[in-house]
Amino acid sequence: MNNKKELPEGEVNILLETLRNRFEKNMNRHKGIDWSKVRRRLEVSPEKLWSLNQMEETEGEPDVIGYDAQTDKYLFCDCAAESPKGRRSVCYDPEALASRKEHKPRHSAVGMAQEMGVSLLTEEQYHALQQLGEFDIKTSSWIVAPPDVRKLGGGLFGDKRYGRVFIYHNGVESYYAARGFRVILEV
Repeated sequence: MNNKKELPEGEVNILLETLRNRFEKNMNRHKGIDWSKVRRRLEVSPEKLWSLNQMEETEGEPDVIGYDAQTDKYLFCDCAAESPKGRRSVCYDPEALASRKEHKPRHSAVGMAQEMGVSLLTEEQYHALQQLGEFDIKTSSWIVAPPDVRKLGGGLFGDKRYGRVFIYHNGVESYYAARGFRVILEV
């Protein structure tokens, strides 16, 4: 059985065209970044393309939100206006999912992100994303819970209301139809 995380060539071309169109429509998210350089990096990164396709298929609308000169990586993040539809109604992590006795959600945010080859946003990354647009006005998104919070059974999530970004806490076993998660991918 082939476990390679690689897209067929035809799907690669469709994904690259989708990403290019989104990149060109949202230049405010990536000032000073050249699409041709991003594309070249993507073309030699089949696993990253596979992960971006997972983000796209779950309605995350991934886009470039920056470049980290220290690591020489482009940063892709979910830029859908609301928490991605294909990633809602999930608890925080696999441990929380395993501990639920009844009414288990279908998955967990951390577990699903790991399968996709991506990472949940940190609190800092979530705040930075919110500087680029209006996100999670009607929904909320799980973000990385600090170890001390998680150890006590808590998780963190964010949203934007009343023109401000809010970070809240909730038990990691909780899940809601309006809460999903956003992710980031370095390429």
